[in-house]
Amino acid sequence: MKNTLEYIGNVTLFIKDVVFTLPKTHKSIHLIIEQVYFVGIGSLLIVIVTTFFCGAVTAYQAAFQGKDYLPDVYIGMAVIKGFMIELGPLLTAIIVSGRCGSAIAAEIGAMRITEQIDALETLGIEPVRYLVLPRIVGSAIALPLLTIVSELSACIGGGFCAVLLMNIKLTTYIEGLRFHFMQHELFGGLVKALVFGILMGLMSTYYGFKTTGGSEGVSKSTTQSVVSILILIIIFDFILARILF
Repeated sequence: MKNTLEYIGNVTLFIKDVVFTLPKTHKSIHLIIEQVYFVGIGSLLIVIVTTFFCGAVTAYQAAFQGKDYLPDVYIGMAVIKGFMIELGPLLTAIIVSGRCGSAIAAEIGAMRITEQIDALETLGIEPVRYLVLPRIVGSAIALPLLTIVSELSACIGGGFCAVLLMNIKLTTYIEGLRFHFMQHELFGGLVKALVFGILMGLMSTYYGFKTTGGSEGVSKSTTQSVVSILILIIIFDFILARILF
C-alpha cells in the first residue's frame, strides 16, 4: 500500500512539473517536430501493414458471421465503424507504444544513468522542457494522425479482402463504408488517440527519468514503461468509450 501511494505521488509530481512547463512549449518547437517525425513517420509503415491486414480480417469475419443473415453492404460498415470507434486508435496506440514508448524510456534512462540529465541542469537547461515536453506533445500530435492513416489502411485492406476473396462488388463495399457514417464517431476515435499519445509520452518519460542501477535499470524501466502504458491505454479506452459514445 505504501509503495502504491508513493508511486501515485511521484507520478502526480511529475505531471505537475510537466503542466508548469507547458507555457514554455514555444521554446521547444524544433524538438517537438523531431518527435512528431520519430513517432509518426517512423511508425508509419508498421501501422499501415498491421492495420491493412486487420481490416482484411475484420471484413472476412463480418462476412463469415453474417453469412445468409446480413446483406453484403454491412461488411464495409463493420470495418469502418470498428476502426473509427475502437480498433483504429487502440491498435495504433499499442503498436506505437511498443516501438516508440520503449525507445523513449530507454533513451532517457540511458541519459539518467550516464548523468547527462544532471549535466543539463548544471548548464541551466530544464530537463522537463528539453526532454519530456517535446516527447509528450509530439506523441499527442502524431497518434491522431497515425490513427487516420490506420483507418484508411484498414478500409483498403477490408476492400481487398471483400472484392478479391469474397467476390463482393467494390461499389457495394464502398456503400457500406458510407452507410451510417457519423462524424462524432470519427471525432471520438481521434480524441482517444490524443489521450493515448499523451499517456505514452508521459509514462515513457517518467520511467526514463526514474531509472537507476545501470544498464539493468534501463532494461527494467523500459519494460515497466511499456507495461504501464498498455494497461493505462486499456483503462482509458473503457473510460473514454463510456464518455464519448
